[in-house]
Amino acid sequence: MPHDTGKEIQEASLIGRILSMEALLLTMGVASLVYGLVNGVAASIVLGSVIVLAIVILDRVRRKKDGRRLNETELQQKANDQRKDSSGPDALGDKR
Repeated sequence: MPHDTGKEIQEASLIGRILSMEALLLTMGVASLVYGLVNGVAASIVLGSVIVLAIVILDRVRRKKDGRRLNETELQQKANDQRKDSSGPDALGDKR
């Protein structure tokens, strides 16, 4: 099976863009929150709070989803390993 480095680079760049967008949104939310607190602008305080809270919630949901996906992958790998172990030469009745 050939190793496709182009696809890996593309995936890494996509992950980098997503993380950068997440960091940018978090920075903008914190900046809006700080600006609102310093200048007493209620709309900026609310907007900054909503942005920061949304980023935190989305991050937690993503981590839970990734954890579930990891558990499913591990269970599937164990099932495949057990299937391979049970279908060895002895299981087929190979008597030499």
